Amino acid sequence: MIGTLVNTGTIIVGAILGSLLHRGVKEKYKEAVYSSLGLACLAIGLNATISNLPKSEFPVLFVVAIALGSVIGTWLDIDGRFHRLVDKIQHRKGKDVQASSDGVAESTSRIRPSSRLADGLATACLLYCIGPLSMLGPIVSALKGDHTLLFTNATLDLVSSFIFASTYGIGMILAAPVLFCWQGLFWLIAKISSTAISDALMSELLIVGGLLIVSSGLSLLKITDKKTLNMLPSLLIPVIWFIIKAFL
Repeated sequence: MIGTLVNTGTIIVGAILGSLLHRGVKEKYKEAVYSSLGLACLAIGLNATISNLPKSEFPVLFVVAIALGSVIGTWLDIDGRFHRLVDKIQHRKGKDVQASSDGVAESTSRIRPSSRLADGLATACLLYCIGPLSMLGPIVSALKGDHTLLFTNATLDLVSSFIFASTYGIGMILAAPVLFCWQGLFWLIAKISSTAISDALMSELLIVGGLLIVSSGLSLLKITDKKTLNMLPSLLIPVIWFIIKAFL
């Protein structure tokens, strides 16, 4: 659980620092940090995939998982839905700011701070919780005691929470318990079902998850956007395969 606790703590620290400084971060520094984290994601993802490939009992399963999972994710339009939801929140925030600047109504000015905080929290919680690092990290932590994925995610969230809090204020600290409950749920499920998750299945999940992390790294580096969110169903394919195999 230490990885999740660290990840939660970085959001709290980032929110406090961001609210104290409240001047935001220059774009060039954000770019530098995210580029560095992008490289780290590439290294971690490639290591997870390459180190587990020799352990795979089904060498083509990860290919099928990535291909089929991407088709399912594209059909469900997970990436599009996610970004449309974030854009909708940001658009609503923009309308509130415009209404305030035009002096439309005093009542609107009164509710605007809480509305903006709600918008910021909704966006932050989505960004913190949805992704291969945040979802696969607690599982690896619970089953293998390896917190690398969560520590990497914690660094990303530290920067993100700082930026959010510099815009929306100390209230962004409320995203920390949301992340803790989210990752804690994955950790608890993995702990309870640890006997059902074999080493073979864990290897397949790490191979697929490693590729998703590589994809995230490429996006952070702005080399290409592979719409990693559309690939998230790929993590379910090995699980479904092993369930089917158990009944054959």
